[in-house]
Amino acid sequence: MLAALANIFKITELRRKVIFTLAMFIVFRAGTHIPVPGVNASVIEQLFRSGNLLGLLDMFSGGALSKFSVFAMSITPYINASIILQLLKVVVPTLEQWSKEGEEGYKKTNKLTRYMSVGLAFIQACGMAYGLRVAIDNPGIFSILLIALSLTTGTILLMWIGEQITARGVGNGISLIIFAGIVSRLPDGLRIIYQYLQAGTVNLLNVIMFAAIALAVVVFVVIITQGVRKIPVQYAKRIVGSRSYGGHSSYLPLKVNQAGVIPIIFASSVLMFPATVAQFVDVPWVKAMGQYLSWGSWLHTVLYVLMIIFFTYFYTAVSMNIPDLADSLKKNGGFIPGLRPGNPTAEYIDGVMSRITLAGAVFLALIALTPHAIGWATGIEGIYFGGTALLIVVGVALDTMKQVESMVIMRHYHGFMK
Repeated sequence: MLAALANIFKITELRRKVIFTLAMFIVFRAGTHIPVPGVNASVIEQLFRSGNLLGLLDMFSGGALSKFSVFAMSITPYINASIILQLLKVVVPTLEQWSKEGEEGYKKTNKLTRYMSVGLAFIQACGMAYGLRVAIDNPGIFSILLIALSLTTGTILLMWIGEQITARGVGNGISLIIFAGIVSRLPDGLRIIYQYLQAGTVNLLNVIMFAAIALAVVVFVVIITQGVRKIPVQYAKRIVGSRSYGGHSSYLPLKVNQAGVIPIIFASSVLMFPATVAQFVDVPWVKAMGQYLSWGSWLHTVLYVLMIIFFTYFYTAVSMNIPDLADSLKKNGGFIPGLRPGNPTAEYIDGVMSRITLAGAVFLALIALTPHAIGWATGIEGIYFGGTALLIVVGVALDTMKQVESMVIMRHYHGFMK
């Protein structure tokens, strides 16, 4: 394994990319410790000890939000802007046209995403500063604007770092920033387990069981993330001049988990919002609603599973245009054996996609409930393992490894993955 990894550093170009990516990670982690001026961080830390929406955002930021540093909002506004634009493609013809223009359309979409990210970041920063004004040393309009500008600037800097990693480093920069933030919480989790052992709250058997379940869940996530349903496709032979084209067989890969981690993020945000609002609003019925929808309650768990299944179907339908896919096959002379091109092909693909999406939705629901199962089975509480974090970490790691593998194979004919 060490010899295989050494192949990465034997290639000058790849070595520079890896070193640059690691250097950007250092900048990111350093920024999480730069506090926003005029804020009492000790007051804010008290708000992150319950499983609410702030805790979810803190996980994405790698702990920067609980410290209320300049990177407190992380790259969340950029992700929100990307999701909004992807959903708007269904109703805005211009965005749909851009998606079909190749590299030029990608540049236009990316530029619009940046502008929308800045706007969303400033709005979110103003709302965050106003909502957490109890932690501001001198609350006032100028202090709130200063904090909002500081947080917005931090998000813009993270966007730039992500784009630099994509252009000059290894992997997708935005995804790797989220990956680095989540992985940075691992030492805190190990410290909590050690404290449990020292206090006698859990024993060594509980820790071994925790590690075994965690390993099994990671393997399960890798299998489902890589799982595809292969639909055979046959391409008709075409003769152009004295040459013949096509006449070969291929397959259409449909991912089991086409929606990725988005359904869990949507469901978590919707359900955790009332509990988060209840902390700031002193109204009896709001407090009661927050308690009923608190993390771990039976009502929260049932709604959580149902929303994950709904958002999985919804996001898959929005992100995957099956009629266009069938038309693309038809234009390229491809057809599914036993089916006519056009509507019959689209209906068949839609039926297959509906069935495997159900499997993907059940998988996401099970993964989202993993923290409950691990806490119940091992007695180790306070460690977020599963759901959003696990899917992001595994997905980003696999994509980055594939990119590095392809670059190594181009020069050595064999990579570092077996």
